[in-house]
Amino acid sequence: MRHKKAGRKFKRSPEHRRMLLRNLATALLEHGKITTTVPKAKELQPYVEKLITSAKEGFKLDPFRRSLAVLTNKEVAYKLFHEIGPRFSGRPGGYTRIYKLAKVRQGDAAEMAVIQLLGENEAIKTPSRPAVVAAEAPAS
Repeated sequence: MRHKKAGRKFKRSPEHRRMLLRNLATALLEHGKITTTVPKAKELQPYVEKLITSAKEGFKLDPFRRSLAVLTNKEVAYKLFHEIGPRFSGRPGGYTRIYKLAKVRQGDAAEMAVIQLLGENEAIKTPSRPAVVAAEAPAS
């Protein structure tokens, strides 16, 4: 049993899994939106949000070097610290959004999803719940 074992393995070795997340994070930050499977998108979301949180204050050397150790492209690291990070400076978290697609991948019928960065002033809509009307007690 896998009690208290966080994270998905994706049937890969730890090095392969780490490179998978690095490549997905680099592609997401470079293009702003990527299409991948639902489990990969869910695993990628906190990984990317931690990178964006470290870049929110603008360019600082230590967080920049840490992001270079994660990202596979130096230009994407510059973009992260000069464009993406300051864009979310007033936001406390939740920089990405995952949409599940209706179609499945043709080869293995895997559920697909789109993970994208939010816009500058875009807010995540919370699902609205119907108002519960309290039944009036009969007057006695």
